[in-house]
Amino acid sequence: MSEQARDERLAGGQGDAQARSLLDKIWQTHLVAAGSGAPWIAIDRVFLHERTGAIALEGLKQRGRTVQGAARVFCTIDHIVDTRPGRTDETLMPGGREFITRTRAAAQAAGIRLFDVGDPDQGIVHVIAPELGLALPGLTIVCPDSHTCTQGAVGAFAWGIGSTEAEHALATGTLRLNKPASLRVRFEGRLGAHVGAKDLSLRLLSRRGAAGGRGKAVEFAGSAVRALDMEARFTLCNMATEFSAITGMIAPDETTYQYLAGRDFAPRGASWDRALATWRSLASDEGASCDEEICIDVDDLAPMITWGTSPQHATDVTGRVPEASDSGTTQEAYARALQYMDLKPGQALSSLRIDAAFIGSCTNGRISDLRSAARVLAGRKIAPGVRALCVPGSSRVKRQAEAEGLDRIFRSAGFEWRESGCSLCFYAGGEDLGLGKRVVSSTNRNFEGRQGPGTRTHIASPATVAASALRGSIADVRSLEAA
Repeated sequence: MSEQARDERLAGGQGDAQARSLLDKIWQTHLVAAGSGAPWIAIDRVFLHERTGAIALEGLKQRGRTVQGAARVFCTIDHIVDTRPGRTDETLMPGGREFITRTRAAAQAAGIRLFDVGDPDQGIVHVIAPELGLALPGLTIVCPDSHTCTQGAVGAFAWGIGSTEAEHALATGTLRLNKPASLRVRFEGRLGAHVGAKDLSLRLLSRRGAAGGRGKAVEFAGSAVRALDMEARFTLCNMATEFSAITGMIAPDETTYQYLAGRDFAPRGASWDRALATWRSLASDEGASCDEEICIDVDDLAPMITWGTSPQHATDVTGRVPEASDSGTTQEAYARALQYMDLKPGQALSSLRIDAAFIGSCTNGRISDLRSAARVLAGRKIAPGVRALCVPGSSRVKRQAEAEGLDRIFRSAGFEWRESGCSLCFYAGGEDLGLGKRVVSSTNRNFEGRQGPGTRTHIASPATVAASALRGSIADVRSLEAA
């Protein structure tokens, strides 16, 4: 079924008497067949990257199959590529070069668009997809990467898959999937200064736990969400994965349309007008039901940071390590987290000296994230002994930051300025931040060993990371402003 046919089918369904949600509407227009077993769903976009791309493409070839509709498939070099200036195909990960060269050869043989090392549009898949207008409202989008849900911020149904599923989506343009249960998360109220989407995510996780959205399609809504710009919405949907959801979604609105207008792969001219008419029909109908709803008031929300080894181990940046009874986790998990992070109950987070600071990733590596951190860093120097890195989420973000002079602010403050890529978001056997080192990071995961063997990671917003780098300890950016 073509995208135009699905658009027409969606637009034609507006008169249905039953109120439907965003998920309902996308599901209905992509349902190919429903019989015994899980239904078949049409897939509009498949994204690949070098860590698993060659596996899927080579597996497909070995089975004697080809990519159906190569124009809907895209691949980028982002996960293990070196982000140091002057990079080549060589990587810090042992054997990493082969991942890049094999993926390049497989992508070229399949005739799909590759954003290669040195390509001006190269970047982290979940950053470049919306940046280039490849992620659009109403589409189904898959990628062998758990944070594909990021792209749901434009009003798409986007989720992570495995390499075998990727082969099937490449060969047939479909996947079998049971319709997930729906969960609406409403954030109501007005966000204070230096409080943003990362803090919304950590508040949700701290209250509902990392399994709170397990297997569900989460639609984020409410006044605080509507007030977010698009890049903040990407951050919020990105961390639906940390909530164990299959996807995070936000209904498209004027903010979405303004962001997408003029993007490289977005519709233009009369096609834009037709697409816009369809997109406007995607928002959940008034009275549309969901399986569960959560409402969180954010008027009192402060900048958040994690203390333990799960994203749900989060509290106000001015807070303390909770007692076991208040940790929202089992006694065993609590004890292990404290041991790994070298913490004690009741310890003030502001007392924790840090060794490193990292700004980047598909969570917080966009231009607005870099601007936020640069405003904190301008005219200041990071604390002695702190290693700090800034890795833009895409080559376009890097160029824009340099055009605005943000790179000079980062360098002057003492940060390393890198090429785009996933970098130190995760440890892939290459570069790491050091055994026992304490890091404040704008990434999405603080698991044991996530940024290197024995590395202790606290995740927070870019502004909090910058403030902590300046102080040399976990810091509330609002205190810097008041100083």
